[in-house]
Amino acid sequence: MADEGASPRELVLEACRRNNTDLLQEVLDTLTKTHGSKAAPGQIAQLLNTARDGIGNGVLHLAATHGNYEILDILLDQEGLEIDEPSRMEKDTPLHKAVRYCNSLDKAEWEHGLTIVDILLDAGCDPRIRNSAKLKPLELADPRNEPLRASLRKAEYGFTAGGDVVVDEEDEEEAGVRGKGSGSESD
Repeated sequence: MADEGASPRELVLEACRRNNTDLLQEVLDTLTKTHGSKAAPGQIAQLLNTARDGIGNGVLHLAATHGNYEILDILLDQEGLEIDEPSRMEKDTPLHKAVRYCNSLDKAEWEHGLTIVDILLDAGCDPRIRNSAKLKPLELADPRNEPLRASLRKAEYGFTAGGDVVVDEEDEEEAGVRGKGSGSESD
C-alpha cells in the first residue's frame, strides 16, 4: 500500500479526512485481493464499521464533516456499511455531521452542502435520530437554509409515512440535475 507503516484502519480514516479517493480505493482493492472476492465485502464492512478516530468518529462521520462527496459515494456503495452509527462523543449520526458541515458554509456554497446531506438521505440515513443533545438533524439546520430544511423535512416525512411518499416528475428531474441519478437512463 501507499504507506507500509500505517494500518488499513489508519489509511481509511486518513482517506476520509482528506477526500483521497485513490487511497481509499487502494485499501479496498488490497482487502479484496487479500481475502478474495467472496470474503472481501465482509472484511471491508468490518473495517469500515469499526474504524474510529481518537474521538470516536467513524468513516462516514469524517467524510460528512469535511464535505467529501466522492468519499461518501465510494463508502455508501460498500455492502454492509452501517449508515446511522452514532459518534462516541455527541452521538451524532453522519447525517448530523453533514448538516453541521452545511451550516459552516457560506450561502453561496449551500448547494454543495445539500448534496452531502442528500447523498446520505438517498442511502437511507434516518433523519429522525436524535443526538446526545436530543436534536434531530433538522433541528440543527440553519433556519435560513430553506432548501436544506425542506430536504430534511421531506426525508423525515418519508420515514414517518413508511415510504408511501409520491415523488413527482419535477422532483425527479431536479434530483438528476444535482447528480443523484446514475445517468444510465440518459439519451
